[in-house]
Amino acid sequence: MDIATLVVVGLVIITALTFDFTNGFHDTANAMATSIATGALKPKTAVIAAGTLNLVGAFLSTEVAKTISGGIINEQAVTIGPEFIFAGLVGAIIWNLLTWLVGLPSSSSHALFGGLVGAVIIGAGIEGVNFGAVLAKVLIPALVSPIVAGLAAFVAVKLIYFIVKKMSEDQIVNGFRHGQTVTACLVALSHGTNDAQKTMGIITLTLIAVGAQGAGTGPQLWVVAVCGLAIAAGTYMGGWRVIRTLGKGLTEISTPQGFAAEAASATTILVSSHMGFALSTTQVCSGSIIGTGLGKPGNKVNWGVAARMLVAWLVTFPAAGLVGAAACALAKTGLGGTIAVAFIAVVAALVIFRLSKRNPVNSGNVNEASEVKIKPSASTKVATAA
Repeated sequence: MDIATLVVVGLVIITALTFDFTNGFHDTANAMATSIATGALKPKTAVIAAGTLNLVGAFLSTEVAKTISGGIINEQAVTIGPEFIFAGLVGAIIWNLLTWLVGLPSSSSHALFGGLVGAVIIGAGIEGVNFGAVLAKVLIPALVSPIVAGLAAFVAVKLIYFIVKKMSEDQIVNGFRHGQTVTACLVALSHGTNDAQKTMGIITLTLIAVGAQGAGTGPQLWVVAVCGLAIAAGTYMGGWRVIRTLGKGLTEISTPQGFAAEAASATTILVSSHMGFALSTTQVCSGSIIGTGLGKPGNKVNWGVAARMLVAWLVTFPAAGLVGAAACALAKTGLGGTIAVAFIAVVAALVIFRLSKRNPVNSGNVNEASEVKIKPSASTKVATAA
């Protein structure tokens, strides 16, 4: 491996871990938004628990990582340069930051796959992408998983309110508040088993591409460890903008609804991780929340916010792909082009963070504002007062 290749590989690994970090703070809401919204967990406690369990989850399975490192890209059919992977990561990071800025819970997973596919098509040609694997392991799960999770949450809420109809409001709130602590932690654990592995797969794919690791092999232990730490650190930072949207923007959530949404999400994600499906945990958790909103009698769903999220989901893959393609077109010109892409990405990230300071959202005000104008339910009032 020559010096130039070594530099690019190092840059890819750093960029991959940066993406992993942004994935963490972008997706903290998946595990903890409903628990924070209902008052079951304090915001800081929630992100500490989520970060810790993301790290643990990263060590539990590598099936999704193997899907990415040995399924999405035809590294045996074409020559995949590390600069292609770097360009794809840049596309994913920029899209993650843009959607975080506006508080949209878009899919970090689809941003990653879109960026990678766009970069590989420009760098190695259309034959470099295994579109069958993309369809079976990414796009179909993206369509099915939020519907399955939403239906499961809908049925769970109906069943819960039927069972507890003779209980007092205080008993319901206090009982399910403790239950939410468990289910929220399960979602965080399942997130680690799915999303942390995507970066593991990217780093493994890079090592395979430069001959540092055999084709078809899984991630090495040090890759698992650093990816777990990166996503855990990002989760601890707390993506408060996205937490506000999921916790307060879609529907007014009571503790039974939060419990049902988290249980449905955790089950869907864990089963998918076991099967190697690189699904979007964001879409799963959003579908669950909408399902609980529809399942509780008299509750409302803000379909305007849901529509914005749907548009973001549809646009994420091609938008990240275009950025990844543009970045690859410059990066494949040589080491200078790769460094130029890195410089442009850093400047873009700094601009986005600067813009975020105009309307800061943090652990202190995450529950203060809401895009959905719904009168709080009695259970929510009790949970807030407790």
